[in-house]
Amino acid sequence: MISLVPDWAWHYDSFWQAIRRRNLWFIKLRYGAVIMLLFLSFTSEFILDVTFSKVQWEVLILVTLSILIYNIILQYSRRFVKNDHVKFNPLHLSLIQMVLDLYALTLLVYYTGTIESPLYMLFIFHMIIGSMVLPGKIIYSTAFTTIIIFAALTFGEYYNLISHHSINGLLSAPVYNDIKYVIAFVSIFTFVMVMSVILANRIAKQLYKIEQDLFESYDKLKASEAEKQRYIMAVVHEIKSPIAALHSYLDLVLEKYLGPLNDAVEDKLKRARVRSDEAIKLIENVLKISKIRLLDEINKEEIDIKEIICSTISKQITVINTKKIKVSVNDKRTIKKKWLGDKLLLDLAFSNLVGNALKYVDKEGIVHINISGNESELMVAVSDNGIGIPEKDRENIFKDFYRASNIKKEFEGIGLGLSFVKQIVERHKGQIVVESPSKLGNEKNPGCCFTITLPYN
Repeated sequence: MISLVPDWAWHYDSFWQAIRRRNLWFIKLRYGAVIMLLFLSFTSEFILDVTFSKVQWEVLILVTLSILIYNIILQYSRRFVKNDHVKFNPLHLSLIQMVLDLYALTLLVYYTGTIESPLYMLFIFHMIIGSMVLPGKIIYSTAFTTIIIFAALTFGEYYNLISHHSINGLLSAPVYNDIKYVIAFVSIFTFVMVMSVILANRIAKQLYKIEQDLFESYDKLKASEAEKQRYIMAVVHEIKSPIAALHSYLDLVLEKYLGPLNDAVEDKLKRARVRSDEAIKLIENVLKISKIRLLDEINKEEIDIKEIICSTISKQITVINTKKIKVSVNDKRTIKKKWLGDKLLLDLAFSNLVGNALKYVDKEGIVHINISGNESELMVAVSDNGIGIPEKDRENIFKDFYRASNIKKEFEGIGLGLSFVKQIVERHKGQIVVESPSKLGNEKNPGCCFTITLPYN
C-alpha cells in the first residue's frame, strides 16, 4: 500500500486527529455541494434563464445522487479507519475522497460545456484542499492528470472527436470551437492549477515543518522534565533520611527513654517534632508529585469508589469524633459500575479532599459526599460548611504551594494537596472543579464543594 504519512508523524495523535477533522470537514462540504447542485439544477431555468438538455438533466441528477451516496458511505466508514501508517489510514481515505470528487466534477464539467462550464473553477478549489492534506508527489500527480484530462476533453470537442454539451442560454455564442480561445484557456487553466498546487503545497509543507519542530521540541521538554523530576526525587529522598532520623531521636527523648524532662524542654521538643512531621509530609508530597509527573502510565484495576471513600472516612474517625462532625455519604447511582483506575492514587486524592473538608469545618460541622453518574462518567462531590474559598483565590487554588488567603496559621499545610489531587484526576482523564459557597454553607461559614468527574473508559 502507498505510504502517505510523513515519518515524523507516525506516532503523533494530534497529526492523525487533524487529518480526521479535515476528512470530516470534506464530508460536510460535500453535503453542501449536493444541496448546491440540486438547487442549481431546479432553479437555473428561472434564475439564469438557461435550459438543460435531457442528457444533461440525467447526468446532473445521477452525479448528484452518486455524490450523496458515496459521501454517506465515506461518513459511515471513516470511523473504522485506524491510525496505522502501514495499513489503510485516514490519509488514504482523503485520497479516495479526492479521486471520487474529481471524477464526479469531470463529468459535471464535461456535460455542462467543458471550457464553457461555470464549474471548472472547482478543479482549482480541489487542488488547494488536496495540497493541505496529501503529500506533494500525490497532489502533483493528481494535478497533472486533471490538466491532461481537461485538455483532452477541450481539444477533443474542438476537433469533433467527442460531443460538446453546451448549456442553452448561458453564452450568446459558442467558444469551444475557437482555437485561439481554446489554447489561451487551457494554457491559463494549466498555469493557475500548477501555481495553486505549488503555493498551497509549500504553505502546507512549512506548516508541517513547524508542526514537526514543535513535536520535537515537546519531546525534548518532556525528556528534560523527566530528568528534572528524577533529580528532584533523588535529592529529596536524600534529604528525607536525616530528617526521619531526627524525628526518631525526638520520639526517643519525648518517650523519656533517656530520662525525665522538665515541662519547658518537653514543650520545645514537641514543637520540634511537629515541625519535623511537617517536613516529612512535605518531602513525601514532593516525591508523590514528582512520581506522578514522571510516570506516563497508571496502574489500572477495578475500583469501587464508594469503598475508597468509606475507607478514607474510617481513617479520619478520630478527627470526626473529636470535632463531632456530621459526615454522610449518599450514593445516587442507579447503575453501580466498577471504575478502572489507580487505586493508590485515587485513595490519596480522596484522602486529601476529605481531610481538607474535616480540617476546615468548625466543631459540629457538616461534610457531605455525593456519588452520582451515568453510562459514560462518574461524579463525586465533596461538600462542607467550612471556611470556604474566597473568590480571588479560586483560580489559583490548584497551583503548587498555593494556600487560600483566609486560612489561619493554626491550620497546618503547605499548599500541595489540591495540586496533587488535580494531577491525579487529570491523569485519569477527569476534571475537578470547585464551588464556594456550597449548598451546605451559610453567611458565617460559606463552605465549598469539590466535584470530580471521571470517565468510565
